[in-house]
Amino acid sequence: MYQDFTNQSMLGYVLMIVVTIVLASIGTRQGYISCVVLGNIASMIVSWVFISTMAENENWGGYFKPLSPNEMLLFVSCLNIVPQLLTILFTNKKGREETQ
Repeated sequence: MYQDFTNQSMLGYVLMIVVTIVLASIGTRQGYISCVVLGNIASMIVSWVFISTMAENENWGGYFKPLSPNEMLLFVSCLNIVPQLLTILFTNKKGREETQ
């Protein structure tokens, strides 16, 4: 979100999606799905802390209209979980097929 705000670029979101997909795939292959879930929770908490520090910037609050920065965080976090879940399902299915 900070990348979007400072550079008006969606590159930060794309990078986030790619990295989380890779980490979800690795975590699933290694059997650490709980780490993927905990990583998402930790990411949301850290992002919320950083968003709170940006609250002083008067332009920050209105940038993501009609959503507030916190609502945008929740929205982006939920959307980011979708490709991770698909990756986990695909990786589990592929793993089961290889063992048969």
